[in-house]
Amino acid sequence: MHHFHPQTPDWEQRVRSSFARQGLMRSLHAVIDHIRPGELSITMPADPAFSQQHGYVHGGAIASILDSACGYAALSLMPADREVLTVEFKINFLSPARGSRFIATGRVIRTGRAVTVCTGEAIALDGDRRATIALMQATMFAVPASPTT
Repeated sequence: MHHFHPQTPDWEQRVRSSFARQGLMRSLHAVIDHIRPGELSITMPADPAFSQQHGYVHGGAIASILDSACGYAALSLMPADREVLTVEFKINFLSPARGSRFIATGRVIRTGRAVTVCTGEAIALDGDRRATIALMQATMFAVPASPTT
């Protein structure tokens, strides 16, 4: 387990404020569940509107919450004048996304001035059942902060 230190005192508010501006996360009814420097979890409920043709939650929805979890884990460690954009991710789907809710956790593995490497895990919850349904590796690139952040 890595222990990272944020570079700004308002890192958590900055992450939460940025997350609140994401229309896609709002559309997916996704919320930040857990946050600490270099790690963030997003929870998304199951919804028939997110399904694919077999009735499982679509892999695109799972990939989206994993990508955001990794991105915000990386943002939590950025200086005030930087933000991050995803430049690459790879996802492995391990089993169908079935459950009542899903938790995507992103963790920073290594951070630098320009590139941050993260790993992500998506878990499906259904009653007492917990199953890892997807794993992600993502690369985030630091970019100048926009005036709205």
